[in-house]
Order: sequence, then C-alpha cells, then structure tokens
Amino acid sequence: MVEFTRHILPNGLRVLIHEDHNTPLVAVNTLYYVGSRDEQEDKTGFAHLFEHLMFAGSKNATDFDEPLQNAGGENNAYTTNDYTTFYEILPAENLETALWLESDRMLSLRISQRTLDVQRKVVVEEFKETCLNEPYGDSWHHLSEMMFHKHPYRWPVIGLTPEHIENAVVADVRDFYQKWYRPNNAVLTIAGNIKTEAALELVEKWFSGVPAGEVPLRNLPTEPVQTAPAHRVLEADVPVPAIYLCFRTPSRLHPDFYTIDLLSDILGHGASSRLYRRLLKEKGLFSSIDAFVTANFDPGLLVIEGKLNEGVSPETGLDAIWTELKELAEVQVSERELNKIRHRFESTLVYSEISVLNKAQNLGFYEALDRAELMNDETAQYLSVSAGDLQGLAQEMFRPDNSGTLVYVPR
Repeated sequence: MVEFTRHILPNGLRVLIHEDHNTPLVAVNTLYYVGSRDEQEDKTGFAHLFEHLMFAGSKNATDFDEPLQNAGGENNAYTTNDYTTFYEILPAENLETALWLESDRMLSLRISQRTLDVQRKVVVEEFKETCLNEPYGDSWHHLSEMMFHKHPYRWPVIGLTPEHIENAVVADVRDFYQKWYRPNNAVLTIAGNIKTEAALELVEKWFSGVPAGEVPLRNLPTEPVQTAPAHRVLEADVPVPAIYLCFRTPSRLHPDFYTIDLLSDILGHGASSRLYRRLLKEKGLFSSIDAFVTANFDPGLLVIEGKLNEGVSPETGLDAIWTELKELAEVQVSERELNKIRHRFESTLVYSEISVLNKAQNLGFYEALDRAELMNDETAQYLSVSAGDLQGLAQEMFRPDNSGTLVYVPR
C-alpha cells in the first residue's frame, strides 16, 4: 500500500506526494499526458523529439544537467504511445533544485533553430541506429502498420520516418510545446524523505506561476474489429529467422486486462514460462522467446517474439507456438501454475514499492491513466483471476483472425 496526498494547483497541475522516511533520497517525476498517439500522421516522432528537446535548456537554466549533478542528482526520460515522463532522483535536501529545473522548462523551454538542429540530429541518428541499421529494428514499424489502420498507434513512438523530424521547423515545434506541455496536462509526483507540507510549499513556489493552457480534447478514431489474420514475411539482413506473433487486446482499463497480462506471464515471462521451458529448453527450437502486453491506454497488443535456432524453419516455430496457445484455450491452467504466477506478481509488486523512483513513476502513470488509487486497488484484481478466466480469454483472444504474424528471413 502506497499512501499519498493529492493536490491540484489553480493552473491545473496535479501534484501527488508520498512520504518515505526509509531513504535519504527523493524522486521527482513529471508526466506529460502526450505521446506518439497525439501526433499528426505527417509529423510523427514529435513526442520523442521533445524527450530530447526538454534537456536543451530553458530561460533560467541554460544547462539542465549541470545544476542537478551539482546537487548530487541524476535524471532521465522516456516516451510512450500515450505519455512522456521526465524524472530526477537526488538527495532529499536538494528537492528544490529539481522542482526549479522542471518548472522552468515547463514555463519557458528554450526552442531555437540551433537547439532544434542539434536535437534533430540526435533523434535522426537514433532512428537510423535503432530502426534502420539494427537487425529486426524496424519490427514495430511493421507490427504497428499491420495491426492498426485507423488509430495513431499505427506508427511507432520513434516515428514513421526520419524525414518527419528532418523537415520539422521551429514554428511546428513551438506549437507542439504550447499545445501539450502545460501544467493542466501534467502530473507531478514526489516520493521520498520529505514532509508533505514542506514539499507542497516548494511546488507552489515554483509551479504556481506557470500559466495553464488550452489542452485540446482528444478525438482519437476507434480501431475497427479485426476480421482476418495479418501476415508479412520480410527478407532482411538478419542473422537468424525471427517470429513476431501478436494479438489485439483491450485497453489498459478494461477488466480483461489483468487476465491477459497474466496470460502473457504464463507464456513468456522468465525461465519457467511455458514458451521458454518447452520451446527453448526442451525442444531447442528457439534461442530466445518471450511474451508481453503493450498495456496501452487504448486497445493494444499481446506480442510473442522469438528468434529461431539454426536449421529451424519459421513454419515449425509458428506451429509450436500455436500448439501452446491452443493448449491454453483447451486445458485449464493448474492451480499450482496459477499460484506461481500470482506469487511472481506479488513479488514484483513488493519490489516496485521499495524504490522511491518506482513509486513516483507509478503514481504518475496511474493518475494519468485514471486515478492514482488504482496503484493500490489493482492487486486484488490480479489475485482474483481464476483458471477459468484464463482459459476463457485464451479461447477468445488466440484466434487467427485476431492475430498478426511478422516473420524475418535472412536475406
């Protein structure tokens, strides 16, 4: 149980504070409710570009990293389809340094032709290194395009093409900043060795002067129901064949999400999971294999990905995976296996509540998703999933007409 208090400033900034006096540190997490799904189809990659631009300096802090390092802190950021997160962790007595830096770039980020040119180069190089020049690096471009046709999840977080960032102009970037990086479109969470009243005073000192903006209402298109399997085979410069088998799933807030998440754990989480144990260790078909859910705010995907051992054909690998999926649909999971998954979930939960950074980030995520109280309420939802629930969802979801298959074949 993570206890916290919630405060909403007059400018709309949501502030969540958790006291943890078992650490000398404090974590500050600023989540902006903007991700790649909020981009235009001809201007993709902007949310990821801002992950970099936000470190280019602001009006009163021309160098973001130096004052934070002088305060004994470190920082980082990441972008998703649904939101962008920036965080700092530092000695608790230096909390004000992080709040000053975050408030200054929320109020007056320095966006110039020079900063855009510098960060554009970084982002384009990252695109080339991770997507164009790395084996299997363009997998999410193909999977997104195969599984989504209306919703903006049809392009990956990094963007459709590097040309969209190469062609970005300062006016476009400033408009994106003014549109989304406002206090009333953000959640600020603080966790660590602080007193709530003192921390709130500092938040009000540094953020109350940041004006609210007119955050646009989202009107995202609903993805039509999939009616036929999607299939794509790519000849590419890859060392071994690889399989990506994915299935459409409900949104993160859908009641079935918990069952689907546990199904993915049974299939591919860790060395005792079914796919790893049976297809990698026992049958020697794969050199690596796992499964995960994207957990998107809107309906997303469950993905199984594996690299085949030498001499194993993609058809053999796919048949083996489908055999495991059919077993989940036809035979109920044993109580022993279900308990093992539940215990793993509980241990993961306990670990996540040890780190102040994890707690700050989870509070921000759940507040943006719906409300931070879900962070504590969802445990009961996971533990209530039955073997019958797992079998029913497996029957409903693991169907060819709800699937997409991407196969890489060495050129």
